[in-house]
Amino acid sequence: MRTSQIRKQLHEYIETAEDNKLKAIYTLLQNEISDSYELTKDQRDELDRRYHDHQNGVGQSFTWDETLAMAKQALVK
Repeated sequence: MRTSQIRKQLHEYIETAEDNKLKAIYTLLQNEISDSYELTKDQRDELDRRYHDHQNGVGQSFTWDETLAMAKQALVK
C-alpha cells in the first residue's frame, strides 16, 4: 500500500473513530506530535521583514475582508 493511501485511510478512520480509540492512538504517537509549531530562522526573518515593511508603509497590507474578497474573485476567474 502506498503512503498516500495509508494517509487517506488514517484520516478517514480518525474522523469517525470512537473517543477511546483516538486517545489510544494519541498515546502511541504523542512523543512524535509537537504541541507547538517552530518557525525556522528563514521564516522568522521573512515575517520580521514583512512586519517592518508594513510598519514603514513599504509593503501592501490587506484587511481580512479584502483578502476574502480577492480570494472569492480569484475563484470566479
